[in-house]
Amino acid sequence: MALVNPPRWTDGELEQERRRAIELFREERLTEPVGRYLQAFDDYAASVDRLMRESQDLRSLRDVAQSVLTDADLLEAFRYLAGPPVSTDDLMELAETNLTASRLRDDADATQRVIETILAMLDSRRFTWVAEGRQPSDEERSAAAMASASLMASQRVRTNRANEAKTGQEEAVRNHLAVSGLTEVETREVSTPADAPGRGEFCAECSVAGRKADVVVGLHDGRVMPIECKVSNSSTNSVKRLNNDAAAKAAEWVRAFGHQGIVPTAVLSGVFKTHNLVQAQESGLTIFWAHGLQPLTDFVAATSDP
Repeated sequence: MALVNPPRWTDGELEQERRRAIELFREERLTEPVGRYLQAFDDYAASVDRLMRESQDLRSLRDVAQSVLTDADLLEAFRYLAGPPVSTDDLMELAETNLTASRLRDDADATQRVIETILAMLDSRRFTWVAEGRQPSDEERSAAAMASASLMASQRVRTNRANEAKTGQEEAVRNHLAVSGLTEVETREVSTPADAPGRGEFCAECSVAGRKADVVVGLHDGRVMPIECKVSNSSTNSVKRLNNDAAAKAAEWVRAFGHQGIVPTAVLSGVFKTHNLVQAQESGLTIFWAHGLQPLTDFVAATSDP
């Protein structure tokens, strides 16, 4: 049977769908409950206050290093003392140790390396009194605690927002495929077409030719369709999400499986620039939108024998 070409959209069609995705992005952000941030702020304010009290307003961090670093809440607050805050991965590299409670409890040298790493990067604007070797005023302490809690709460909301959007998009794609009649099977590593889900099957996140795909579909004509679910919160971010990631993976998958063996695909939501969409499509990436998945399943159905 002749292979059915995946849809290729005109610039006008991409522009229309792009604008719809942005409208939905704005609606979601403007209706997001402010309570999420406030609850996160309260949670982190409590952790920061406890860290300040147990370390005598950070002036005795070296003396209480073990109790601080082996407490998950205090360790997180501790990372945010740096300006800018330090990620867990960065802190492990800089201090040359992992941050498990057992390691920090048993290795005093590692514990002190972690403390010294953050003290060397301490935000001197928030914690002026530490560098000056004095006690903070009530106003200084309150301002520093509030700023730290705000930093932590903002990061939590951003991280949760991104995770929820990504997870929700992947679930929507899998649900839509299942409702359309495809069968979900166990995830597996796909090194060759023979490893992929069978015709009319799909699986969740797995490696395809060494690169992760969020969903992998076995088309009815024997081709493999790896799907990348991409959420972008800005037009600048869209370059990274779409062109530098999804389109780059598409090129690698085509090299590994050949043009006749694979249909690299992206399902998009959020904010994208038209010219980035055009570039990605011209590079061989098939584009669908999370707000309208019917064209995706229409294409899958079209790969069946007539």
